[in-house]
Amino acid sequence: MNAIALVMIVRDEARCLARALASARPWVDEMVVVDTGSVDETPQIAHDAGARVHRFVWIDDFSAARNHALAQTEAPWRLLLDADEWIAQGADALAALRTTAPDFVGMVRISSRIDAAGGAQEDAPSWLPRVLPRGVLYEGRIHEQPQPGLPRRALPLVLGHDGYLGAHMKVKQGRNQRLLELALAERPDDAYLRYQLGKDYEVREDFAAALPHYERAYAADEQRAAWRHDLVLRLVFTLKRLRRFEQALHVAQAEMPRWEASPDFFFTLGDLLLDWALAEPARAAELLPMIESSWLRAIEIGERPELPDSVRGRGSFLAAHNLAAFHASLGREAEAQRWREQAAAWRATPPGTGPG
Repeated sequence: MNAIALVMIVRDEARCLARALASARPWVDEMVVVDTGSVDETPQIAHDAGARVHRFVWIDDFSAARNHALAQTEAPWRLLLDADEWIAQGADALAALRTTAPDFVGMVRISSRIDAAGGAQEDAPSWLPRVLPRGVLYEGRIHEQPQPGLPRRALPLVLGHDGYLGAHMKVKQGRNQRLLELALAERPDDAYLRYQLGKDYEVREDFAAALPHYERAYAADEQRAAWRHDLVLRLVFTLKRLRRFEQALHVAQAEMPRWEASPDFFFTLGDLLLDWALAEPARAAELLPMIESSWLRAIEIGERPELPDSVRGRGSFLAAHNLAAFHASLGREAEAQRWREQAAAWRATPPGTGPG
């Protein structure tokens, strides 16, 4: 039987650490928590939850900290959690690992809560390597990744994550930017780091600063990268916010053949065209049919949670909500009401039971 260890690195995570540990405790044989310099109750919370607590002097390198944490256990399998995550579904997949040879890296789905319009929250799933066999280490100062070599296998394990909500992002604001700039000084042509630095600026709504990094990442043309889908959507969104509508549409037209099965792509395209029509009313007659058809196409595709960074609802209730507002603005109240009702019905259904 293969033992499983929970391995975490933490710093000032008193808000959420107990939740993460409680979710994993029934499924692992040991819990290793490496503290990188907390000044709150984090170490005591970890100790009280039954974890072995170790210290690590922070050296601006997430891989160094994670590898130090991994070195504190001999378990054949290691589950990596961040403090703002928790096991939400599929924990039986961990039990199955006890009789599974540790010869692959396990990919798990992270369901992140994100802020949405009107104060609402939505789910954005992503797939990340979080179950490692003994001997696999991390590389990269920030947004670190396990060393390549072993095959990767999707596991039916879902982690919840609330660290992207605005109230929690503010606590760590600026930290990632500094580390990304340090990493880019070492590897200035790394497209993934450019994408991540662009995202760091974008989430703080500094779109002018985000754009050149997104453009450099996009120019690298890494078609098979798992983050490419999100990069394209964020580039179009950033260009839209900078009112560079024609450039955004040019990117969208070039990318459309690659994302014909992405509801997020067509949802984002509809939003781009809507903002363009509002900014330039003279073009409205040309753009209105394209706006409607984009959101209808998103619904036709349906939900695609397997797409990296796909946002739940863009293939169902969010697109329907937009169509309701669209028809209401044109005085088509009956059609608007139909879409309102459809949006409410889809929003109320569990994930995976809507369109697609």
